[in-house]
Amino acid sequence: MEDQERELLLISKGDELAFNSFMNRHSKSLYYYAFGILSNNEMSEEVVSDVFLEAWKLRKTLIEIVNITGWLNTVVYRKSISYLRKEMKHNKDMSFEDLENFSFPVMESPMDDLISSEEIEELNTAIESLPPKCKHVFFLAKIEKIPYTEIANMLQISLATVNYHISFAMSVLKKKLA
Repeated sequence: MEDQERELLLISKGDELAFNSFMNRHSKSLYYYAFGILSNNEMSEEVVSDVFLEAWKLRKTLIEIVNITGWLNTVVYRKSISYLRKEMKHNKDMSFEDLENFSFPVMESPMDDLISSEEIEELNTAIESLPPKCKHVFFLAKIEKIPYTEIANMLQISLATVNYHISFAMSVLKKKLA
């Protein structure tokens, strides 16, 4: 039995220590994903908390989920969009385009020291210029390192569509960064 399966089995039996370990392992990437959509620290933290609350409520069925990371990302995405919709109702200045034009942060890495802040800004701007669906697929593949087949299953699109979005994103980024 794989470590993740063992952990999910323990969680399904109500093991709080296993669930805390699960939360610690996934919370940072889920927060970055939510923040990329919401661009708001408090709302992003709230979304991640809601996702883990939902996971705890569904703990007995988590073991049945084939791709737990994909499931978590899907729940974060849906809850983030739901938060944006609620925010739109309260904020008349926000347009529907704000739902479509969310941004993804470039996560920090040791390589950041070798890249100037100007280059990072150029990369962020180039990523921001991608179409929303393309940006989402690019984020999952290149930032989250989710395999293309899992992205296709998670987003319910064909593998060819995933490949198209990645190829398109890479060509746009190459042109903008050349």
